[in-house]
Amino acid sequence: MKKYLGLVIILLLIACNNQQKVEKVELILWIPYNDSLEVQANRNHEIPRMQYKLIQSKVLDKNDVFRPLYNEVSKLSETEYNALTILILEQDILTIQHHIKENRLTYEKLVLYYLYRIYKYELDNTTTLNTIIALNEDVLKDARKLDEDKRLGKLTDIQHPIFGMPILLKDNINSAEMKTTAGTIALMNNEVEDSFIVQQLKNNGALILGKVNLSEWAYFLCSGCPVGYSAYGGQTLNPYGRRIFETGGSSSGSGTAVAANYAVAAVGTETSGSILSPSSQNSVVGLKPTIGLLSRSGIVPISSTLDTPGPMTKNVKDNAILLSAMLGFDKMDPASIEDDFSGILSAGLHPKPFSEMKLGAIAELVKTDSMYRQTIEGLKKAGATIIEFTPPEVSMDGFLSILNIDMRNDLPVYLKKYSNPEFVKIESIVDAVAFNNADSLMRIPYGQALFQGILADSTSEQELEKIKAKLETNGRSFFNLALDQHKLDAVLSINNYHAGYAAVAKFPALTVPMGYKKTGEPVSLTFIGKQFSEANLLRIGSAYEQKFPVRVMPKGYQN
Repeated sequence: MKKYLGLVIILLLIACNNQQKVEKVELILWIPYNDSLEVQANRNHEIPRMQYKLIQSKVLDKNDVFRPLYNEVSKLSETEYNALTILILEQDILTIQHHIKENRLTYEKLVLYYLYRIYKYELDNTTTLNTIIALNEDVLKDARKLDEDKRLGKLTDIQHPIFGMPILLKDNINSAEMKTTAGTIALMNNEVEDSFIVQQLKNNGALILGKVNLSEWAYFLCSGCPVGYSAYGGQTLNPYGRRIFETGGSSSGSGTAVAANYAVAAVGTETSGSILSPSSQNSVVGLKPTIGLLSRSGIVPISSTLDTPGPMTKNVKDNAILLSAMLGFDKMDPASIEDDFSGILSAGLHPKPFSEMKLGAIAELVKTDSMYRQTIEGLKKAGATIIEFTPPEVSMDGFLSILNIDMRNDLPVYLKKYSNPEFVKIESIVDAVAFNNADSLMRIPYGQALFQGILADSTSEQELEKIKAKLETNGRSFFNLALDQHKLDAVLSINNYHAGYAAVAKFPALTVPMGYKKTGEPVSLTFIGKQFSEANLLRIGSAYEQKFPVRVMPKGYQN
């Protein structure tokens, strides 16, 4: 373990009463490095927004994150870690639970395993993804409590499968153990209580392992800036190609952490593409649910119209399990639906027969994308009915105004309800803009064009309601023409190509690894269906995943 951490012990010796004594022993697990060479290496990247200005955070000291649990994690030997790898790495939740039931594994060892991987890769500046920005200091204590309950026979066979599974949260989701920053320095001391979905996870026995980086303010701050960057957490990197491939955003930390096997699963959030994009870019399974399926209470908002959390996992079975563990009616969220949504939990275990699938293929993608075309042919050979179609052209005018006006209205509500004014000094977008301008080099190295756009947007409330209604109609028309005419289960897309249409339609979308470009960059197949068709999408995704198991681990993170 020590060879990965580069551990240095500094002894501060202070003379007192003519005697030398040790005043403090401080573990330094990580030393900030000069990232100028990495920045220079990306100066001519073909994607302009990957021409980074910095890599590491200027405000987050990783020692503060990793020091509290170091003593316990360092007790796990490399031999023990390697033995646990066989039981845990890339295994699905039900397999892990079986190992625990058969006493081959404990909840404590499961948590220690993931912590070991996080320390191993994130404290090494040549492998760090800048993904983990907070750890729950009580997570091992919580895991040991579950093991003790199991030993005493207090557990039954009716626990939710998420019970005891270490889960990472995107750092715009409130959790009592850690601050919720949304990646911004303005919220770096934002101490809050659990969000509704975190309460649900804990009620079902999940262990909250930590928080992961994100595109600052869920990528609604700067324009043309890198995805996966936040002033608080630095630049998140893609394990399939550090500084080569984009991480996707804004749930970049959730996608990269799952890809690197830093936890069983992670939770992301999406307004338009923020789960689908990083899931696709990191070759993991991501689901953007129907608006109202999951609560948004206690999540730093962009848009109360379009925001939703969602599960990001290594496989479809786990996706269904994590999604079901967050379900529940939340009276504080006006969009929340009172329904048990039966069928979601077991959806991953019951793949839909290909002979019963009817899927829509977008003609332009069939024509222009060879991987998509080959996938369509594979689905046909497997027995699925594929209807090729051309979606209608619909206007998306006004989309940005939904985000602008909603965030202008919704952020102050979040701050007033959840934040402590003693530690968080902003109350509005106006305040946030002024805060950032006070130290632009540190706080907004890529500017804040989108925040300024929020302040400049003069759309009235009446106009906004018309825009919302029109775009919802247009978004549904984009998909429904084919879905209704041909009685399709879902429309097939790539990555987050049609995320905007799904967003305004409030339709769910499931993305599953489809393959890799010659460069090694991941690509995913995305299934988009009608409202509350999550169980059906998961059954289809499970069948596809089992028939075409293309996902591979990133090369540098396989051990």
